[in-house]
Amino acid sequence: MDIDVRGPRFGAAVTTVVLAVVLVTGSAWLLAWQTLAFALGAAGGVGRSPYGVLFRRMVRPRLGPPTAFEAPEPPRFAQAVGLVFAVVGLVGYAQGPQWLGLAATGAALAAAFLNAVFGYCLGCEMYLLVRRLTVRAG
Repeated sequence: MDIDVRGPRFGAAVTTVVLAVVLVTGSAWLLAWQTLAFALGAAGGVGRSPYGVLFRRMVRPRLGPPTAFEAPEPPRFAQAVGLVFAVVGLVGYAQGPQWLGLAATGAALAAAFLNAVFGYCLGCEMYLLVRRLTVRAG
C-alpha cells in the first residue's frame, strides 16, 4: 500500500530540527531520541515512527487529500540509513571522538534537510540504486 509523500517529508522536517539542535547543543540524549525515531521508522515503516504518528494524527487531518503517493520501502530504507548514521553519531558523542558525533550527525542532518526542503530523499535513491544493482546481479 502506497503512502502519502507528505508524511516522510514532514518527518524529515522534524528530523532536521532535532538534528540541528543536537549539533548546536551536543546533546547525546536528544540524538538518542532521534536514533529511537529512526529505529521505529526502519522497523515498522515511516508511519510507525513518532513523526509519522504525529503527521497522521495532527497534521494530515488539516491538509487536503493527498495527491501524490510513493511506495513505503524506499522511505523505510532511508530510515535504516538514518539509523546507522545516528548510531555512529551517538557513539561519537557518548564515547568519542567528538568529531565522529559531529560528522555523523551532520551527514544525517544534510540528508534530512534535502528531503524536507527539496523533496529529495538520499536514502530512497540509495534504495533504488541497490535494488537495480541486485536485480542485475541476480
